[in-house]
Amino acid sequence: MQPSGRISTTSLPIGSDADLAWVRQQVRQCAAGLGFGLVQQTKLVTAASELARNTLVHGGGGRVEITSLDNGRSRGLRMCFIDEGPGIRDLELAMTDGYTTGGGLGLGLSGAKRLVHEFSVDTEPGRGTTVTAVAWVVQVPASRPGV
Repeated sequence: MQPSGRISTTSLPIGSDADLAWVRQQVRQCAAGLGFGLVQQTKLVTAASELARNTLVHGGGGRVEITSLDNGRSRGLRMCFIDEGPGIRDLELAMTDGYTTGGGLGLGLSGAKRLVHEFSVDTEPGRGTTVTAVAWVVQVPASRPGV
């Protein structure tokens, strides 16, 4: 894909369970406004929920920047979850299905990655973590008559 043009960015704090609910609600509203279908909206909200919880629990809180994108051909949504926590010591291990430090299922990072089109993690022990997830509106092709 070509570099993305920004439409708008919203920054939301992540410091409590109430903030997690607000993040989910805002992601759903943005996704619906951009034309994401219900299944795509659900995937984005699920990814946002996992990443926001990681930001709160493992990063000690932080923020999410939700950006509407338009590259001239497609619309999309970028979510950047940013914390100044301890960072991730072993990113490869943290991205492994089943790995957990919090007693969960261990599908947070790897699960979120599977729900979006683009995914990156910038982390360094002692410096914090930024997780970026991008999804593009997927147009369902119209069925052809007689097919």
